[in-house]
Amino acid sequence: MSDSYDDEIEASRAPLLDHLVELRSRLIICVAALLVGFAVCFGFSEPIYRFLLHPFAIASQLLAADQAAHAEQAGGFDLVKFFTGTRDLFLALVGAREVPASAEGDKLNLIFTAPLEFFFTKLKLAGFGAVVLTFPVLAWQVYGFVAPGLYKRERKAFVPFLLASPTLFLMGAGLVYYIILPFVLWFSLSQQIVDAQVSVQLLPKVSDYLSLVTTLLLAFGLCFQLPVVLTLLGMAGIVSSDMLKAGRRYAIVAVFVVAAVVTPPDPISQTMLALPIILLYEISIWCVRLIERARRREDEAGTDIVPV
Repeated sequence: MSDSYDDEIEASRAPLLDHLVELRSRLIICVAALLVGFAVCFGFSEPIYRFLLHPFAIASQLLAADQAAHAEQAGGFDLVKFFTGTRDLFLALVGAREVPASAEGDKLNLIFTAPLEFFFTKLKLAGFGAVVLTFPVLAWQVYGFVAPGLYKRERKAFVPFLLASPTLFLMGAGLVYYIILPFVLWFSLSQQIVDAQVSVQLLPKVSDYLSLVTTLLLAFGLCFQLPVVLTLLGMAGIVSSDMLKAGRRYAIVAVFVVAAVVTPPDPISQTMLALPIILLYEISIWCVRLIERARRREDEAGTDIVPV
């Protein structure tokens, strides 16, 4: 290893006590940020919950539009009917086609069955919102703590992932909010039976609805981190593009298994998670291949390569 890297190591060394003091200060900042984020999100918990109800409202409007168009009660697991109406569904989701409003007086109906259920739901929502809101602060504190122990090359390689990770998470969350949740809820509402003799209606609990939303948001957001994880492993030399290509068939099976575990028990939402992840897996192979090409060029130039 070159002398410059030895000099960097010597410059980054610090007594253990100094590391512990810095760790304590950064943990205090993280806890303070989480507390502030929790207080803010709890103060706005009702507007945030209303925001999360938007996919439910879209699903209700789509069901009303479907019923009006077909002049019949929607119901049954009819995939042909859904896919033949895909164009109208997505046009409505993106606002290209006006969705008829619900009938006058028709509102979203959610219930809670315990006296403090909605209060604890607000607490859970505030905790979830606090983590999301303060993620930039948390990520920066983690990076600030580990950065002194990295080489300059490693720091330059690490910073783009601080930007890519939240971007990919937001992409996964956006897919859930604008497409997956409206479809899952639309399908659930379509199973209702309402006629003169029988009334079987969907009345979700406020806590169950929040659990569904947060589970899907976290599942899609974390699964969308696949390119970041595989690219970092590629930089560390743990995986290669050839290894990823050889394991593609096993990866596809694993993706569908993970999708079945983290999504509601219906094949549509599982498929909607699995397909983007498979695409991201292919993108990861391409990213690792680019890293390998850059490594070969630097090897040919006689430059030392230090893995992350």
